[in-house]
Amino acid sequence: MKEKQKSDIFIHGSMYLPQEEMLELVQDKKKFRIGMPADITGNEHRVPLAPLAVEVLVNEGFEIIIQDGAGKGAHFSNLEYSKYGAKISNSLTDILSCDIIVKISALTIEEIDLLRGNQIVISSLYSNCQTKEYFQKLMRKKITALAFDTMRDSKGSNPIVRSMSEIAGRSAVLIASEYLNNIHKGKGEMLGGITGVSPSEVIIIGAGIAGTFATQTAIALGAHVKVFDNSIAKLDKLQSLVGTKVFTSTIYSKVLLAAIKTADVVIGAVRISNKRPNIIISEDMVMQMKKQSIIVDISIDQGGIFETSKATTHKSPVYSKHGVIHYCVPNIASRVARTASYAISNILSFELLKIQMSGNINSYLKLNSGVRAGVYIYNGILTDENVGMIHGIMSKDINLLLAAM
Repeated sequence: MKEKQKSDIFIHGSMYLPQEEMLELVQDKKKFRIGMPADITGNEHRVPLAPLAVEVLVNEGFEIIIQDGAGKGAHFSNLEYSKYGAKISNSLTDILSCDIIVKISALTIEEIDLLRGNQIVISSLYSNCQTKEYFQKLMRKKITALAFDTMRDSKGSNPIVRSMSEIAGRSAVLIASEYLNNIHKGKGEMLGGITGVSPSEVIIIGAGIAGTFATQTAIALGAHVKVFDNSIAKLDKLQSLVGTKVFTSTIYSKVLLAAIKTADVVIGAVRISNKRPNIIISEDMVMQMKKQSIIVDISIDQGGIFETSKATTHKSPVYSKHGVIHYCVPNIASRVARTASYAISNILSFELLKIQMSGNINSYLKLNSGVRAGVYIYNGILTDENVGMIHGIMSKDINLLLAAM
């Protein structure tokens, strides 16, 4: 029997590497220090790393420093984190001097000032919410910054956004159900209805991930659902995923207005990357909705698709306008912070391990084209063209920058 010839080609990430390069990557494997500051916004309870992920990373040689009480909002105690190998610190300066900084919200200006420089920052961004000063300060510190919002996997999808959209879609229907009842001064109706009683009417605008899961949840509760989107492909995909016949339509103002006039719940679930969505529901249309009906605007983190929408918080989530209850909290997934944190942590910890295996951020980005899409500053150079256009900052193509390394 012939001995099977050993291959000298290895698969790493999405690339085939010669044995020599793979050995070089393994030899370059280094110990990174990760800092996780607490989120002080009061509206964000999720964390990027759960205790079990900390254990995995520590076992692989990472040193992890977590700010005292950072996991409180997701019900992760200091004891849990320290049990799995993290160091708990009250010094924000020490935490922000680590090689890699991970946080759900974007860093504050004060936190950026405490960075030592030449570090990796991984957080959300929502570029339309940031100031020119935010980007300039990161650039001066020679930071390489990656955004959860735009990082992609090898298949081109955004796993973190997908997970959060799934949570937001499901939660939106449950939230609407809460505000229909008497406890929250609603109409005193059950969202799905019961035998012999007409079910609630739910209108969902947007047939993406959030819209699809909102549709599934509303149907499961027994509601009568109508879905609107201008993409026939998305509507077709939603129809097949839902598994039952549901009313779908492209967005025609007259058809949409007729639907929301009789609706008990209207959910906005449109996502447009790096842009503020066009207003789909005008104030005049809202005025024609039933009194005490519910609007849940999942799209509020991008400006909202209802003309009457304005961002609210988890502490004060609703307001009434024209007799319609509006729920417009930007980060709905933070309502279930523990579940959301596990979802983010599972994805992020895997990427951190890949950075370590690559040896440095340059090799990691060269090998992972999807992640490159999430880089908006590379070694102090702005690489997001959209941000550059908004704030008048010159940007460069990250692919060209990496090719020159």
